[in-house]
Amino acid sequence: MLLVIMLGIILGGGYLYTSPKFERVAPQIESKNHIYWNKKRPLQIKLSDNVGLKSFTLVLSDGTKSVIVGQGEFEKGVTERLLSVNYPKGKLLDPKAKHLKLKITAVDQSLWNIFQGNVSEKVIDIKVDTKRPTVSILAHSYSITQGGAALVVFFAEDENMENLYVEAAGHHFKVQPYKQKGYYATLIAWPFNQQEFEANVIAADKAGNKTTRKIPLYTKPHRYKVSWIEAKESFIDGKITDLLSIDPEHEEIDEKVEKFRAVNETMRLKNEEKIHQLSQSVSDEILTEWKIERFYPLKNGAKVASFGDERHYYYQDKGNEISRSNHVGIDLASTKMAVIRSSNPGKVVHAGFNGIYGNMPMIDHGFGLYTLYGHCSQILVEEGEVVSKNQAIAKTGVSGLALGDHLHFGIVVQGIEVRPVEWLDAHWIKTNIDDIFAEADKIITKK
Repeated sequence: MLLVIMLGIILGGGYLYTSPKFERVAPQIESKNHIYWNKKRPLQIKLSDNVGLKSFTLVLSDGTKSVIVGQGEFEKGVTERLLSVNYPKGKLLDPKAKHLKLKITAVDQSLWNIFQGNVSEKVIDIKVDTKRPTVSILAHSYSITQGGAALVVFFAEDENMENLYVEAAGHHFKVQPYKQKGYYATLIAWPFNQQEFEANVIAADKAGNKTTRKIPLYTKPHRYKVSWIEAKESFIDGKITDLLSIDPEHEEIDEKVEKFRAVNETMRLKNEEKIHQLSQSVSDEILTEWKIERFYPLKNGAKVASFGDERHYYYQDKGNEISRSNHVGIDLASTKMAVIRSSNPGKVVHAGFNGIYGNMPMIDHGFGLYTLYGHCSQILVEEGEVVSKNQAIAKTGVSGLALGDHLHFGIVVQGIEVRPVEWLDAHWIKTNIDDIFAEADKIITKK
């Protein structure tokens, strides 16, 4: 009889330890240990359990008083739930309290712990912050042209700042600290293929408070040239086929129109994406000064193609349009294999072949400004090399998608191609860059 009882106890104990109904895994409470809260947006707390959640309790305390801000039970089988915690209405808690604690208790549906279930508790420290960041525009370019660039210098402050950038035309422009703590500057760009433009400084803190300050730029729309170009068979059989032969992804295409599209569209986008990725970096170090002189990459270079040209290509008949693209630089030509020079110091971020751009050195001039030099016959610099003003960096050529010997010169601001004509103009640089920094400096030095 005793043996039977002992056996029953062993079997019963084994059942308790192995039965899913008596599982011993406590619920999970997912939340940071320390958070910031503006008391406006709900706090999000995630609960989960391997078998099923049973109940929860949320208690918010200001150190003196406590109030239940959430409590309830779950339906059977619920294994995951996202809870929202709202600040209690009225004066149940001290409205001036800067620190709160939220205690979360979660119980699962297990029969373990004398049928009470597994219990988890977590206490979250909350810093209350209801103040929006301070943002003041110090100086900015008077205007921006469609396809062009502008400069803005501003002040921004918040003890819990989390995100600070300029949003323009759907792009987030990284800002660089300027001169002193709390001051920032950045170049911004208006993509040539977007008709509308607005720029705002966006400052958001860890508690979710956000300030949006509009940069009052006068916008100048610009109409870019539209061209219709015949895609001749000799061009397709020559340059187009040559470019495809070095790209395993497209080397088996035989049909002429598809060959052209593969280069003018697919390959072009791939090459431009590489340029965009190479031109994203902006330093986090404090910028004490940024001087840029007008670019003059090719001595006696004559412009043979403009920036932003909308090119429509047709095959055999003008009514048979087969592809289109935009020219995102200017073409300059002088003599065959002419020397190309860097008009400003910088660091080489690329010195190799880039599809339709051929042999292409690319230089970072700091502050988010990059220059690129396409179709070169020779590259005279190496990636990572620091170049000086007026240094020879390459020679013009016909590499990539080029027929005649020339230089494709492009300027990029944080991944967006901009009008090179502005940066070739000393007066534009003085008015939109030098004078803006000088105006901001007068304000900063008074502080």
